[in-house]
Amino acid sequence: MAAILIGLTFPFSNLLAQNAENFPPPEVAPVMQASKAKGKITLDGKLDEEDWKQASEYGDFFMLEPRQGGKVEFPTQVRILFDENNLYIGAFCADSLGKKGIRVQDLRRDFRFGENDIFLVQLDPQQLKRFAVSFQSTPLGNQRDAQIFDDSLIDNDWDALWRVRTSLADSGYYVEMAIPFKSLRYTESDDPTWGITLARLARRKYEFSVTPAIPQAFTPYRMTYAADLKGLELPPPSVNIRIQPYGLAQVNRPVDNQGVSTQSTEWKAGGEVKWAMSPSSVLDLTFNTDFAQADVDRAVNNLTRFNVFFPERRQFFLENNGVYAGADNEDIRPFFSRTIGLSNSQFNADPVPIDAGVRFTDRNQERSLAGLYVHQRATPFQSAVNFGVARYLKNYGEQNNIGVMLTQRIDEADPENGRLQQSNTTVTVDGFIRPKDELTISYLVSGSRQNNSDSMGVAASFFAGYTPNNLYAGWLTRYVDQKYHPGMGFVFAQNVIYHNPGGYYIWRPATGWLSKWVRRADPGFFVNWYQTASTLATQEFSVDIFPIYIFTKTNGLITYTVTPTWQNFDFSFDILGQTILEGQYEFVRHKFVYRTDQSKKLSLNSEFTTGSYYDGSLNSLTLGGRVAPSPYFALDFSVEHNDFRDFGENRADFTADLWTAGIRLAANPRLQLSGFYQYNSLTKSARINVRGSWEFAPLSFLFLVFNESSFQESPVNNQSLISKITYLKQF
Repeated sequence: MAAILIGLTFPFSNLLAQNAENFPPPEVAPVMQASKAKGKITLDGKLDEEDWKQASEYGDFFMLEPRQGGKVEFPTQVRILFDENNLYIGAFCADSLGKKGIRVQDLRRDFRFGENDIFLVQLDPQQLKRFAVSFQSTPLGNQRDAQIFDDSLIDNDWDALWRVRTSLADSGYYVEMAIPFKSLRYTESDDPTWGITLARLARRKYEFSVTPAIPQAFTPYRMTYAADLKGLELPPPSVNIRIQPYGLAQVNRPVDNQGVSTQSTEWKAGGEVKWAMSPSSVLDLTFNTDFAQADVDRAVNNLTRFNVFFPERRQFFLENNGVYAGADNEDIRPFFSRTIGLSNSQFNADPVPIDAGVRFTDRNQERSLAGLYVHQRATPFQSAVNFGVARYLKNYGEQNNIGVMLTQRIDEADPENGRLQQSNTTVTVDGFIRPKDELTISYLVSGSRQNNSDSMGVAASFFAGYTPNNLYAGWLTRYVDQKYHPGMGFVFAQNVIYHNPGGYYIWRPATGWLSKWVRRADPGFFVNWYQTASTLATQEFSVDIFPIYIFTKTNGLITYTVTPTWQNFDFSFDILGQTILEGQYEFVRHKFVYRTDQSKKLSLNSEFTTGSYYDGSLNSLTLGGRVAPSPYFALDFSVEHNDFRDFGENRADFTADLWTAGIRLAANPRLQLSGFYQYNSLTKSARINVRGSWEFAPLSFLFLVFNESSFQESPVNNQSLISKITYLKQF
């Protein structure tokens, strides 16, 4: 073993001689000047008005990828205008291949970042240096927007009211953005100064560039490096009220296990109100809340002994959820919004009606204050529930914070159905520390109390990560005791301690034959050490060693990982219905991953894992891909095949397959049809979801949604057809 480690370390000592150092933010920020438009700006993606021609041009972009500070092959020129209502960003993104050079996979909103050509602008209207809003567009005009906190927590589900139009040319493409001032939060000033960064991803050669210059270890969201945007003449902050009512008709047709079919029609109306009470505070109200248009969960085969985390997909809970994130991890969440309005937080949970909810967020340079209350209606299966969350976060130093959060869940009494009142409380303290740009530390300590039984439990988390330009090193520890039960949260397991130290070196070859196809290579290892929290006995110790982890020039991926594992369980558990008995297990698994350029018209990905597994063996193969001959048509497909042999208490031989296919059709970024089909051979269940959407006005939609779930060996079938219209009006 020592010889292997010496062999791995020797080439690293030579590679460390690379000059890939970070650099600090400038003492005096560079300045970008916004010009006031004298005439009318027509948003058409052409930038042919005289005001655009007269505005100052900014084109000194700094390369982040593939090599820090390299010569930019794809120049970008940006101009900035404003009038009484909007901030305008105009950009020309040069490409020698013109229309043939662009890469856009589809026309969805909030598209995947690394698969498309993108132009993006980040704004810090309050000059907090820790917060940004990002507005992003592809060459075909689909939008992506986000809120970013401390360049670490990115809320991609924030949607602002703004517009963008683009046009293609023989030498590149144009982007023209109109961002209403009333969609931004700022303070009145006679001489306003905003933070701003500009960036572009030229996906064909994966060239990522930014202005002003930012080290490669960070992102364009690191606003301590931002330029000062000056010259603005801002209107007084408006009342800024957004009203979004909806109307819905839903036809349900269930078939029970006796083959009896029924049909019912439901009519609903409700909506949301958003009031920006000040530049820093927002009040949200929701009535008779509905999430019919939200993306449905995708099924998974859980091959581990831990709970599966299914992400939140409902817009009301997604927006501004970053303020509740705490130490921001998926393993321990004292507050997880999927506990609200769903029968549970796991896959395909049934919706539970929400009568009303209110959310308040107030964020400034010194602190963040937030609160949430939702009343969930009673159903024949459970009592009415009151959900409450209170959050306070204090910023200190340049990039540090400490916060406290209280959650309270009260399940109301229901004497008619024999249900007593129950309540659950959690109190959490968490923090974020960045003593230097390359070092990030986060921590969380949370206590829960099941008030009826007076059962109290504790969970905790600690993370430290070091990210200079040429390596990553980190340590992660999670602790959850047997009695920690957050009534409004999620934990990956009880009575467990998990340690995950490790890291990798980042090598970017500059010369030689490897530099022609390797963008970066990240060899390294991570340790996975699980202990029983109550006894500190080791449950499992494994090491993920990946000597091959290569990103190609086109951002393809090639990896090989070997994982030796040692286990000693004093308890039994189930995996896919098979019981793993207590005892000792030793095995080694090998994983191979190959992914092609995901921005091409045809892209493929594959993953093969093989070796012994607990007391048997498991070969897992996942094959998937995308066919996108045009951004207006894209087809996704994947198959996951798991082959178990001599597995579990019953020494079972069986397979578990998961088939998935998806399609997306688009007339333009505002009129789209998407659908997917899944079949799970283990449960013999299938699911279909088809969704059509028309954005007939900014953030105003007409949805048509069809859902069906069925079981192969049973007549049980559930179908629903939903028509929903939402209209957003901003004052």
